[in-house]
Amino acid sequence: MRMKNIVLIGMPGVGKSTTGVVLAKNLGMSFIDSDLVIQEQKGKKLHELIEEHGLDGFLEIEEQVNCSISPRSAIISTGGSAVYSAAAMDHFNQIAIICYLKLSYEGIQERLGDLAERGVVLREGQTLKSLYDERTPLYEKYANLTVECENKNIREIVMELAKRLR
Repeated sequence: MRMKNIVLIGMPGVGKSTTGVVLAKNLGMSFIDSDLVIQEQKGKKLHELIEEHGLDGFLEIEEQVNCSISPRSAIISTGGSAVYSAAAMDHFNQIAIICYLKLSYEGIQERLGDLAERGVVLREGQTLKSLYDERTPLYEKYANLTVECENKNIREIVMELAKRLR
């Protein structure tokens, strides 16, 4: 039985890529990291693209790439900023089940290292807290399924997702 694609959304540092790889193995699906697809297509790291094209330019690149991802039976881990593109989210909603990996602001803060190094899309003067507050309603809006990740390890998150998706 071929399973519909699964798209993981959520804040940077929540564990979308790690969860995605383990979930793909668990469900016998392939894995795609949209951030890696962007880097592959553009031949540059995310933070280099942001420096070169600015935030809006980067978001356009991200939208183009996300709208072009159309696998069969794959787990797709997105960048935290994917939800800024209604077009990309509509595309994902047509080809996948969208799962929001939810974690408190404190939990995100604890897990994140250097934001610029990670290629986190922050506007001039924006804090992690204001970014969290801005994105959370978007994650909630686009999610078909929400998994609470507070005090859970990757294995527990994967087991819950696998159970709820079967």
